Amino acid sequence: MLSTVHKIAAALATATIATFWASTLFSEVFLDHTAITAVKTAIPYGFFVLIPAMALAGVTGAKLAKGRVGGVLGAKSKRMPIVAANGILILIPAALFLASKAQAGSFDTSFYVVQIFELFAGALNLTLLGLNIRDGRKLTAGKRRRAKE
Repeated sequence: MLSTVHKIAAALATATIATFWASTLFSEVFLDHTAITAVKTAIPYGFFVLIPAMALAGVTGAKLAKGRVGGVLGAKSKRMPIVAANGILILIPAALFLASKAQAGSFDTSFYVVQIFELFAGALNLTLLGLNIRDGRKLTAGKRRRAKE
């Protein structure tokens, strides 16, 4: 049960970040300022899904690890502080700043500089979370094989 909750929470968090990132990129490249404003305004509301999902994935991941710190679990554990710091120090403030600027119709240099940083930071988090999903699947590969037999 704990493993299922962990998988769902991690998948939901990753999908939420991917949605933020793809929506931002798509709106910036293909849509007008009205659509960009809608995307930038909606993203902070998504924090009500993202933050609990990330917290739940973290808590359940720690319980599943049962204090083990080596190998694949160690690699997963080392990535998560980077993901968390990136989210708390860069992504959340950037999203709030960009939402404010977009709502004010201020698509100036500072908006686009922060937007570029946000896209790079989001891509980093997606990469790290993707590596954690890959490693989580490695950890449960034997269990999945046994379940098929």
